[in-house]
Amino acid sequence: MKVKCPTCKQWTEWRDNPFRPFCSERCKLIDLGAWASDAYKIEGKLNDEGSRIPSEKENGDG
Repeated sequence: MKVKCPTCKQWTEWRDNPFRPFCSERCKLIDLGAWASDAYKIEGKLNDEGSRIPSEKENGDG
């Protein structure tokens, strides 16, 4: 089965491809760099409850 690389849009073989869904390590690293530099964003409202770090007491460590 062939799929399009999400980075360069070239067709690549899915089976036995160690970089899938990318066609190469280069495309995989380009995508990783885009995530690391905030080029991609997941839209939505932050949940304040989930973004707070629990204290040691709340965590059971205290």
